[in-house]
Amino acid sequence: MFRNREIRQFLVLFVILAFAAAAAGFVIHPAAGILSLVTAAAFGTAFFVFTKARYKNLSQISEQIDLVLHNADHLFISESEEGELSILQSEITKMTLRIREQNEALKKEKQHLADSLADIAHQLRTPLTSANLILSLLENASDVKERKTLLRETEELFVQMDWLVTSLLKLSRLDAGIVVFQEGNIEVKSVINAALRPFLIPMELHNIVLQTDIAEGARIRGDAGWLSEAVQNVIKNCIESAGDNGKIEIVCEDTPLFVEITLHDSGSGFKKEDLPCLFDRFYRGKNTDTAGYGIGLALCKTIITRQGGTVTAKNHPKGGAVFSIRFPK
Repeated sequence: MFRNREIRQFLVLFVILAFAAAAAGFVIHPAAGILSLVTAAAFGTAFFVFTKARYKNLSQISEQIDLVLHNADHLFISESEEGELSILQSEITKMTLRIREQNEALKKEKQHLADSLADIAHQLRTPLTSANLILSLLENASDVKERKTLLRETEELFVQMDWLVTSLLKLSRLDAGIVVFQEGNIEVKSVINAALRPFLIPMELHNIVLQTDIAEGARIRGDAGWLSEAVQNVIKNCIESAGDNGKIEIVCEDTPLFVEITLHDSGSGFKKEDLPCLFDRFYRGKNTDTAGYGIGLALCKTIITRQGGTVTAKNHPKGGAVFSIRFPK
């Protein structure tokens, strides 16, 4: 307390005034001088007691802040009392809790980043290992057909890696918040056609039947380019699930409350334990033979939810998977 310069200055001034008052009192009458000394002593003692209590509270607040700075688990919460210090203690407690929550969030983000980097490294290592193996086989292959087959497999691996890196970059841009969606009143039919365009030839090669039933004039608000990217990732999943000689059905329903795009494939559907995690990043399901990298559906959900929509997945009663993309009006 006495380290405070203002307290020392006040003490010096108080002593000077007290002695001046006592001297004046003794000049008037000895009893008046004694009364002045007693009164000064009483006021000085009261001031000392209350000031010490106040500085004790300030010391507790200082200790609390020190605990926060050192990330200690203990949290001091003062008793509920009226007064300015009580308000200050309450605000310090709120600040402590807020900082602690932010620290926990940062720890989780740091761990998530580390896990994501490990997953990315694993996802890239798999096609790279396969490409190296194919290149070593290609070096020793003498048959022309075999060499062409190996080259085609290598090209497919590099295409997969290019898609993976591109998707990861898009996810990172969305996570960083640097993507600005261009909101517009867009036609659903144009979004679906744009999403289907890259898959028309692969679907024809794999003999996949496509049926569409899109409500005329159905429109949603959003970014046409990013929405077609989201639908494209769902279609890609449906194609992989349907396989050769499969079937994909796309239906768009326009109601007074919402516009809903439903995609249904003829595949085997999802396992019950996979349903809650389908849109989690890098989740590939309990079946380790599942194709893909666990990126497409996560990217799809991020794009759609950022633009006010929802996306869900379930198993169809008659078989296959059903994806529902809904935008409220």
